[in-house]
Amino acid sequence: MYGFLITIGVVLLLSVIWMVFRVQTLISVAKGTEGKHTGNTNKVNAFLMMVFLVGTGILMFWYSIKEFDNYQLPIASEHGVVTDQLFWITMAVTGFIFILTHILLFWFSYKYQYNEKKRATYYPDNNKLEIIWTLVPAVVLTVLVISGWKAWTDITSPAPEGAHEVELMGYQFAWEIRYPGKDGILGDYDYRLINATNSRGVDFSDQNSRDDFPAQSVVIPKGEPVLFKIRARDVLHSVFAPHMRLKMDAVPGMPTRFWFVPTKTTAEMRAELGNEDFEYEIACTEVCGSGHFSMRRVITVVEPDEYRKWFNEQKTFVESNPSLVLDLPAGPDNLAETSAVESK
Repeated sequence: MYGFLITIGVVLLLSVIWMVFRVQTLISVAKGTEGKHTGNTNKVNAFLMMVFLVGTGILMFWYSIKEFDNYQLPIASEHGVVTDQLFWITMAVTGFIFILTHILLFWFSYKYQYNEKKRATYYPDNNKLEIIWTLVPAVVLTVLVISGWKAWTDITSPAPEGAHEVELMGYQFAWEIRYPGKDGILGDYDYRLINATNSRGVDFSDQNSRDDFPAQSVVIPKGEPVLFKIRARDVLHSVFAPHMRLKMDAVPGMPTRFWFVPTKTTAEMRAELGNEDFEYEIACTEVCGSGHFSMRRVITVVEPDEYRKWFNEQKTFVESNPSLVLDLPAGPDNLAETSAVESK
């Protein structure tokens, strides 16, 4: 009942507004002023446009300066310097054009507001102007794209020899971390091997897998190249380490990679920020499901000697769970490995 009454009220209100408009139109026709414009409305709108331009401009600069430290995090990797340089060059170019075009947009609305004494100027075309504003943006964008492409190919190219490998596997809703053992080679994996005891699908028939080990957080050395080998078990995820300027999608069935060189230990960053609780982190930047918020892992950057000490103290998958190799097909290598595990 109330809904019906509200509907009737809305219809009546619209009818009244329409009738008022029609009455005003008839009055204008009777007075002979139909089609003529009044200057006050245009002046007010033109003035408000300038107020909006100045007000929003001040607000933009104030907010950008106030929140600068929140979006410009300290850099903790070598390639991060290049990434930031590209970012700020792009911001300078596009920001200048953005500000200039908006100033012209609002200024033209103010300067060329309606006036009965003014007449529009016929200006058909200008070939020279067309060439300039087509060619200049094309050249600038080409330089920016090529610079970005060079930076991207550098960090996704094969890592330097001796780089420390870390495998990150995303799944709903966590990251699994795997390191190669002393042989420095990550063993093979196969999604068909995933089960309750082998969540990563590691192929333990591959001898390179026998000394691989898991970790609860990513531990890497300062000043040495680190290669992240990235994959996903179910849906699309994304590895994001903001201080390292690292971001790479984890795609099911399509392994990706990203190498970098850390430049500040966790302890050094804590001292720089004055925050004893600071931790580097990996977060997922793809909305991968209802538990997306929980996809976080800590990155700990330490001195090389401390890293090697930590590395040598880790227990392999096989040492933690010998049953992972007990069901493998019998063979000389497998029997020798199984006997060694059972004797411990």
